[in-house]
Amino acid sequence: MELGAFSMSLSVADMAKSLAFYTELGFEPIPDAGDGEHWQMLRNGTTTIGLFHGMFEGNILTFNPGWDAENQAVDDYIDVRTIRDHLAQAGVEIVQDTTADSPAGPASFVISDPDGNTILVDQHI
Repeated sequence: MELGAFSMSLSVADMAKSLAFYTELGFEPIPDAGDGEHWQMLRNGTTTIGLFHGMFEGNILTFNPGWDAENQAVDDYIDVRTIRDHLAQAGVEIVQDTTADSPAGPASFVISDPDGNTILVDQHI
């Protein structure tokens, strides 16, 4: 099952220090993808990370159905609701869910892997 673009969402204590650190590693802020104070998306080649200050605890694996690695919309993708239904039918517990709020378009759900790692499936289109 294709889950879309992947990024790692990192909960950071000090945005300025984290931005400086990841910039030294070669990551660059993605234009119009963050405010630089509370959240910022960065890219190094095909690797995308998000830095988030005060928005959630712990780190999150994030998948974006409908986006490619450059966060560009793709024509052929599996809708977040289909992914959610497939996982629920397979017995995966849905921890948080906005897919019922609308029959199409943006929506998301959260699951946890067997070790408690948070996984967000977040469709923006």
